Amino acid sequence: MTEKIKELPEIFIAVDVEADGPIPGPYSMISLGMAVAGHPELSFYSEIKPISEEFDPAALAVSGLDRDHLIRNAPDAAQAIRAAYDWVNSLRKIGRPVFLAAPAVWDGMFVHWYFMRYVGASPFGSTGSGVDLRSYWMGLTGCEWVESRKGKIKYALNLEGLPHTHHAGEDAMELAQVFAAVLKSRAELHPATLPQVDKFNP
Repeated sequence: MTEKIKELPEIFIAVDVEADGPIPGPYSMISLGMAVAGHPELSFYSEIKPISEEFDPAALAVSGLDRDHLIRNAPDAAQAIRAAYDWVNSLRKIGRPVFLAAPAVWDGMFVHWYFMRYVGASPFGSTGSGVDLRSYWMGLTGCEWVESRKGKIKYALNLEGLPHTHHAGEDAMELAQVFAAVLKSRAELHPATLPQVDKFNP
């Protein structure tokens, strides 16, 4: 009798993007951060060379990144996105990657476009779909949309000392910590349905 192979747990990869405009293509993703919820030792960060000459000064100012520095020193998009793709796929030996963002629509739009444009596939699947923090919190708690902002979630979970800095690497780690706390809260409410995010030891 063949022994049944145990399915690996889902691992939630918090993703944060900084960009110099509202959409990918005409504008550029200029930095990308990723971190695994529940496992702060697992993270990825890269700055990215702009792919076009267009940019919105106000959007660029949010990140604090210097565009000229990125043009001269950052890896080009193909190199940076391939590294991100390989990093996500390297986690498959310990779990099944699930995209997580806040908001998933905006960050996911850039990430999926870049993966498809520069790699031809997304490590998060053909649609690049994943978990949106606010929607997840609404489903878990039954709250209204206005009560699902990240600051409200932090307050509800008594999370302190987790600033949002607009550095993609730091903000990905912030989101990973918030979602780990959300999952812990879910465990208290619905222990039988909690994803087994802590059952691997990389």
